[in-house]
Amino acid sequence: MPRLLFVGDVMGRPGRRALGGLLGALRTQYDVDFVITNGENAAGGLGITQETAKELFEAGVDVITMGNHSFAKKDASALYESERRILRPANYPPGVPGVGFGIFETLRGERIAVVNLVGRVFMDPVDCPFRTADVLLGQISDGVSAIIVDFHAEATSEKQAMGWYLDGRVSAVIGTHTHVQTSDERILPSGTAYITDVGMAGVLDSVLGLERELVIERFLTGLPNKFSVAEGCAVVQGVLLEIDSKTRAACSIARLCVAEQGA
Repeated sequence: MPRLLFVGDVMGRPGRRALGGLLGALRTQYDVDFVITNGENAAGGLGITQETAKELFEAGVDVITMGNHSFAKKDASALYESERRILRPANYPPGVPGVGFGIFETLRGERIAVVNLVGRVFMDPVDCPFRTADVLLGQISDGVSAIIVDFHAEATSEKQAMGWYLDGRVSAVIGTHTHVQTSDERILPSGTAYITDVGMAGVLDSVLGLERELVIERFLTGLPNKFSVAEGCAVVQGVLLEIDSKTRAACSIARLCVAEQGA
């Protein structure tokens, strides 16, 4: 029975620091044997680099998923080609560097399929995530113990629709992107664990991990300004998942929110 931890979007240096300081203890405390995190904001709040990816892997992350900022950094294409533990959304158009799903092994030797998709509502135009999911599921063999989908999307309606669409076909549909942890975690009727948004690893006293004064100024004036990652004590938010290896159905899903010391 795989025990998985999915951590929300890692927001800049504070998120990386919190994950590095807390993940080892969390793996031990909850007997976690596989960790997935979304890293599309890991480098300064926008994109990922070779150095920030290395930092996440050294912290104990097994697979990094991405989103609409997958190619925000100039070395991203080369990174996806060289490191298959980093997934960019599978529904990017054909020919885009990298892969959108992979099969990985847990500490207990079980095989886990991880799928990364990005939404289309209020997002950049990409291929249909629903039809892409259909294609990918047809490529995943029966020899995996769990199928975990990171659906990186803006609209709650699109995320919920994906959960229902894949219910009974995957082990979990985990929403990312909005950085606000929702309280709707549940197991859907046919056995798929679902949450609309898993949250973030970042500074809680902020606006989505950004300096709140700068965001407020944008709302007050309507004028463009440059956002920056918030500083201060950070939290690690995520969900713990238990999956039945034989049926690939979720046995449990539980929210997690752990703060750095002093937060």
